[in-house]
Amino acid sequence: MYRWNGLREVPADWGRCVVTIGVFDGVHRGHQIILAQVAQAGARLGLPLAVVTFDPHPDEVIRPGSHPPLLCSVRYRTELLGRFGAAAVCVLPFSLEFSRLPAQDFVKSVLADGLHAAAVVVGEDFRFGYRASGNVSLLGELGEKYDFVAVGVPLVTEHGLTVSSSLIRGLLSEGKVAAAAVELGRPHRVEGVVVRGKQRGRALGFPTANAEPPPHTAIPGDGVYAGWLAALDAQGAEHERWPAAISVGTNPTFEGGARAVEAYALDRDDLDLYGVHVAVEFAVRLRGQVRFASVADLVSQMTEDVAAAAKVLAAP
Repeated sequence: MYRWNGLREVPADWGRCVVTIGVFDGVHRGHQIILAQVAQAGARLGLPLAVVTFDPHPDEVIRPGSHPPLLCSVRYRTELLGRFGAAAVCVLPFSLEFSRLPAQDFVKSVLADGLHAAAVVVGEDFRFGYRASGNVSLLGELGEKYDFVAVGVPLVTEHGLTVSSSLIRGLLSEGKVAAAAVELGRPHRVEGVVVRGKQRGRALGFPTANAEPPPHTAIPGDGVYAGWLAALDAQGAEHERWPAAISVGTNPTFEGGARAVEAYALDRDDLDLYGVHVAVEFAVRLRGQVRFASVADLVSQMTEDVAAAAKVLAAP
């Protein structure tokens, strides 16, 4: 799979393709349905699938300070798009200047001249161009001019709710990681580099990897979770994974502090992960954050948490 950072990296000999466009934060089940339909259109035409996405998130550029918590990094998003059929991912730098591009200019520069689209498949609520003036109907009209077919795909709804990145962010903020995993089609992942904390876990017999995620990462609500800890290589590929008990919060028993994501690899006290890029994946919430009366009470509860995590993760 190709990853292009901007249209300038698209090879001169890149031929026609089918295209879909969006932020695709989380690459959730709704996104996956769009990707499946684009891939099917590509298969019928004998053409590859190219995905256009954006970085940074458009909301932050258009309304500074409104950056939503991100469900995945650009690198992981690209990897997931590849899993669902993308032959190429073009990450367009989203700037204030780019946001002011008229709808017709966006179609001409990105879809026609840049990627040579033969078909464009998007969600039925897709908007593009300056002040979101373009919609699927206009995309179809411009497609006639620039020789591509435009298709709007209905959004996925369940129990009256649309499967969306916003819905999943809300579930995560409430600690409902199992429900979020259903909508994502996989456990939610938080990536970060392991940094040195106060090493209290090691002193208590449960050495944890303190993963420091980048800004704007969607972190589940405070509490203790069962999940997994994985070590990633320089390209983001996973090379080792362990079942884990995960703590998210401020350590109130020790008078609190900065919010942290700490993962204890079950039955492993020999791991040295400082400086390693890791992924922490959340399966089930075990309990909320609690301030204990004593360190002994905390250790007793941590022992129970580890046993509960092991039981959950051992289940089919």
